[in-house]
Amino acid sequence: MVLAGDAYSSRTQLNSLIAQIKEYFIGHEDLVTLLAVALLSEGHILIEGPPGTGKTLLAKVFALSIGGKFSRIQMTPDLLPADIIGTVYYDLQRATWKTRLGPIFANVVMVDELNRASPRTQSALLEAMQERQVTIEGTTYPLPRPFLVIATRIPVVDEGTYKLPTEELDRFSYTASIPGFNLEVEREVLEKIDKIEELDVKNVLSPEDIDKMVRETRNIYVSPKIKDYILSLVSYTRNAEEVDSKPSTRATIWLMKGARALAYLKGRFYVLPDDVKWLAPFVLRHRLALKPEYQLDGLATEDIIKRALSEVEVPKA
Repeated sequence: MVLAGDAYSSRTQLNSLIAQIKEYFIGHEDLVTLLAVALLSEGHILIEGPPGTGKTLLAKVFALSIGGKFSRIQMTPDLLPADIIGTVYYDLQRATWKTRLGPIFANVVMVDELNRASPRTQSALLEAMQERQVTIEGTTYPLPRPFLVIATRIPVVDEGTYKLPTEELDRFSYTASIPGFNLEVEREVLEKIDKIEELDVKNVLSPEDIDKMVRETRNIYVSPKIKDYILSLVSYTRNAEEVDSKPSTRATIWLMKGARALAYLKGRFYVLPDDVKWLAPFVLRHRLALKPEYQLDGLATEDIIKRALSEVEVPKA
């Protein structure tokens, strides 16, 4: 069964969104798809990769395409939580206290080099990402919808970086990695550089459209067998001898939410095992930490995930 009526129209809009993003963000098609999945499932993305690979451009084109407000936060060691969420100040001219809302109040928030900020400043994002609200001097302010955080992380070996706490990593629904530079991609960038710099991006979706799509995505059917498959995959990684830090319940939640979104993108009313398989690395990679002795042997979290996908029995239709 495929989507029909309004749902089919929504999928057409989503395809237009993806096509427009690809006009500006060259290569890494899986990352563009993952961004659409995050939008439909109301998740957040952490992107790892070297500078100059188009991460900020991707976030900006995405925000402009959905008619939303874009905000970029450059993390530095001296940044304070109030610089992100906002603060209360005294207006001398009007002799009254006022609230200045921070850059977190946007539809798409690009948090650049997240691990350059201190743990205290990083913690300012936790409430926003989990509850889609922030608290300033005891008053709670809801964030706009849609609300999506796209953060980047630089290698921890760089000077002036802090380790991201497990609790913070767990707030990110998905992680993606841009491995490095590709000459073919760079060649295409050179061909399109004038268009990329003009950034003549059209609104493809409105916040109202997105809200409707999010509600439709929640109606995608996930069979008991698929749910058991999700639980089995996560359980496998938790019980692996090499794993030190184990994925929380959020891993199972985002595997299901993401799989629903992917099914919706592909025009189906139901989730298939292949949807779960495609998403598993993006959901589990940052939620696993290996024991030091296995890291020294060159083992990576991706190896555990691949093993889980090959050994856990896939449900039959």
